[in-house]
Amino acid sequence: MERQELINKVNEALAEEFEIEISEITPDANIKETLDLDSLGLVDMVVLIEETFGVKIKDQKITSINTFESLYDFIQEKIDANA
Repeated sequence: MERQELINKVNEALAEEFEIEISEITPDANIKETLDLDSLGLVDMVVLIEETFGVKIKDQKITSINTFESLYDFIQEKIDANA
């Protein structure tokens, strides 16, 4: 999957799930603040990513991801590892 395609897919899925404008999602924005995530919201995000991209995420790893850019990198690594 091309990088821009991955970014677009992540942004569209998150914007729809968390009811925000895609324009609010920028690479250096803080995920938890932008999506207004609490612990349940974080679980929802993990499930959404796992279902959308067919990857598995360990809970302790996702808590270390703070920006959308690091989320894109993480998902890309998972996709590449499964290829």
